[in-house]
Amino acid sequence: MRNAQQKGDRSALRIPNSALFMRLIVGLGNPGIEYQFTPHNLGFLVVDRLAEGAGVRVERPEARALLAHAQIEGVPVVLAKPLTYMNLSGLAVGDLLARLELDPGALLAISDDIALPRGTLRIRRRGGAGGHLGLESIIGALGTEEFARLRLGVGPDHPIADAAEYVLRPFRRADLKPVDEQIERAAEAVRVFLRDGLEKAMSLFNRSYEL
Repeated sequence: MRNAQQKGDRSALRIPNSALFMRLIVGLGNPGIEYQFTPHNLGFLVVDRLAEGAGVRVERPEARALLAHAQIEGVPVVLAKPLTYMNLSGLAVGDLLARLELDPGALLAISDDIALPRGTLRIRRRGGAGGHLGLESIIGALGTEEFARLRLGVGPDHPIADAAEYVLRPFRRADLKPVDEQIERAAEAVRVFLRDGLEKAMSLFNRSYEL
């Protein structure tokens, strides 16, 4: 029965024959127009930028997420945006990995990080949640910290009273151009990761950069 179920799941997701080399690229964020252009949704925005470059749209609902299949730098990928809201991201990610029959090593999670200066990128092979509830949810659902992650710094250059309010507040008009540049650099970091590997992406993009 389980084999039949797995076959059905793979058929529903239309898995290509090269699935053994597939990557699951998950951008973290919150669904809803009110959150679309906020710091907490940078993961969604990077996934959308990757999809645009690949000529696809992340819009097919499956496994509590919106998905698109694409080829990026010759690598088959599933681009995903969970619909579970940030703090329950692990529900969608765990379900997707199971349906795709991939282990956590095939995952790249993309998120904001208020602990990093604005404009900074950090790519890591593994690690803790660092206080990010979306990453914490994924770690809890998968039972491991052994998955790659790309974090985009959104840390303010001034004291703030409420971190949650800050990351859920829409970008100011003056921020839109530098944020767009950060999104494009993050998308390029993912392309390098897929084409040349994690170490190369880390060497090129894990450096100090502030907006």
